[in-house]
Amino acid sequence: MDTGLLRNLWYMGTLSAQLKAGKMKSLVIFGEPILFYRDSKGKVSALRDICPHRGIPLSYGKVVNDQVECGYHGWKFDCSGTCTEIPSLVNGQDLDPGKIKVRSYPTLEKHGVIWIFIGEKNAKNIDISKFPLPPVFPGFSQDQKPKITEEVIFPCHVDHAVIGLMDPAHGPYVHKSWFWRSEKTMYEKTKKFGPTPFGFQMIRHEPSKNSKAYKILGGTPTTEITFSLPSVRVEHIMMGQHSVFSLTALTPIDEKNTRVHQMLFWNLARLSLVKPFIKKFAQVFLDQDKNAVSQQQDGLKYDPTLMLIKDADTQAKWYFQLKTEWMNSATENRPFRNPVPKTDLKWKS
Repeated sequence: MDTGLLRNLWYMGTLSAQLKAGKMKSLVIFGEPILFYRDSKGKVSALRDICPHRGIPLSYGKVVNDQVECGYHGWKFDCSGTCTEIPSLVNGQDLDPGKIKVRSYPTLEKHGVIWIFIGEKNAKNIDISKFPLPPVFPGFSQDQKPKITEEVIFPCHVDHAVIGLMDPAHGPYVHKSWFWRSEKTMYEKTKKFGPTPFGFQMIRHEPSKNSKAYKILGGTPTTEITFSLPSVRVEHIMMGQHSVFSLTALTPIDEKNTRVHQMLFWNLARLSLVKPFIKKFAQVFLDQDKNAVSQQQDGLKYDPTLMLIKDADTQAKWYFQLKTEWMNSATENRPFRNPVPKTDLKWKS
């Protein structure tokens, strides 16, 4: 069954800070239980969180000598998912533990984020270097962790979460507040867009005058916003030599729930003085979006026909076109061809 969830892409798994050496964390991604663990050398691995012996989650066990030990019978699995030991075996019993495996997933750690590559279920020997990588932030060490992180579960399919967060017209209504904007301050806007290798970008510009939160930065900031498959949004705000990066990463838990992470990175010292305010702003912002998509489910359960209009919903149209092209290029075994044109979009907000 087609769930509309894209594979052969990097998704956010968890935060580096949430996985200490010798510890494990279990998450559900794409409806599958996945166990993340970090060994004594700092390496992160990800395995299917089900022991193939009797089906108990491996996360009920522990990490022993950089391997996962099942809590039921002590079977051990290394970072590749290969069984290395079955304690109950005695001499002469013809069973090779090395032939028993659980599925393993490639992982990548950058900027305090652990990413996981979700490939096709039965695919083997995939060259993951051919697929788009998670974002990096120029001028920031890859060891630099986010200053602020927020995590929220949206009770909706990842598609509704993605297009809801990128929607430029909902701000004055969903995010109505003294520190942002309201319908009383709406005016027409024109933004330039262009394609990126696996997504699209709102070209660098000065933030809208009715976006009050940017004033905390001082000076004359400029911003560019990039969306990349599968569901990653990066806003890069610049003030001279200083930068703020806002990373929003969405990970499907299943067809009806999406994990949303919002992270902020900066090298502007004065922002640390108002960190509690910025954190509260991020919490309020995400909660408002969560409330909107939660209310949306009350209508979607009747399977209505939906509309996407020009130009305010053009980014949503591009998202679905990008998804279709990604799936078609894989099916036809050809390079990905970005369908997004270079254009101007206009809307009122």
